[in-house]
Amino acid sequence: MNRTNIEHAAYAVLMQAVIGLISGNWWIGAAFGAAFFLGREHAQREYHLGDPSHLPPWRAFDVWNWTTDARLDLLCPVAAVLVLAGVAGYVEGF
Repeated sequence: MNRTNIEHAAYAVLMQAVIGLISGNWWIGAAFGAAFFLGREHAQREYHLGDPSHLPPWRAFDVWNWTTDARLDLLCPVAAVLVLAGVAGYVEGF
């Protein structure tokens, strides 16, 4: 892990908190934060592979061929928002 993995998790949680506090639904915020970083890593992979117009649509989503850092840049934010959504849902249940 490196600094960017933690930063991405923090940014995803910040996005989730804004959406969760405004809408009252922390799961929508979690989906937004996770989707944002999925899109970011997908775009970086497309850039790395070359001209997207010449690629099959699924090629950049082949996570097994991503670098370990790219996988962690996606996994850390997803894990962080899922944990926060679960905790927020549990706390709101009381």
